[in-house]
Amino acid sequence: MVPLHRRLARSAQCRWREDARGAQLVEFAITLPLLVVFVVGIFDFSGAFTLKQKLTNISRDAARAAAADPATDIAKPSSTVPASVDDAYQLILRYLTVNNINTCGITEAPSGSGPGVMFTFAAPSTSAPCGLTIIINRGYYLPSGTALQVAPTSCQPLPATSGVTQVVATCVTIQYSYAWRFGRVASLLGSAARLPQNITATSIAMNEN
Repeated sequence: MVPLHRRLARSAQCRWREDARGAQLVEFAITLPLLVVFVVGIFDFSGAFTLKQKLTNISRDAARAAAADPATDIAKPSSTVPASVDDAYQLILRYLTVNNINTCGITEAPSGSGPGVMFTFAAPSTSAPCGLTIIINRGYYLPSGTALQVAPTSCQPLPATSGVTQVVATCVTIQYSYAWRFGRVASLLGSAARLPQNITATSIAMNEN
């Protein structure tokens, strides 16, 4: 016959094990949402960073390609896209295709503004939620001495400033929609994360001709 004190000790030990397992389940239930948020956040933000880097690289290459072309084509009134603008546009599309980035059904039907200087290519609204906008400005005014590494936020035309020596440059902006998953996952913790709907990259290059 097992002594009473041993039976009490075994009973207490069993209850302790059950309590420990219950505590582990509670801890797991509490930490699981945090773990999911961290994992999704890592993948989501790394994907956004990678897309930003790719868009920056191609916008820089496209600006350089257009800037190296003669600028005489943008001075001639024409219903077609100037050759220098088309070079940059085709370069962007090829880069996106090679890197398996959806071009969102964008077509070469730009809307021009100014004296044939800035052209905007936008994917049709029917391609939503995939969105792509390309802006190529062949007459972007750049104050002399401005570092090319400091890119503007957009390629919208800038007025010439009186008394300031300026050069004409090419500016390329690529705006691509990005479907964030982090915001939906963060809502599990009661957080309403506001993230940009688009990833944008802008680059400039001084016109060589």
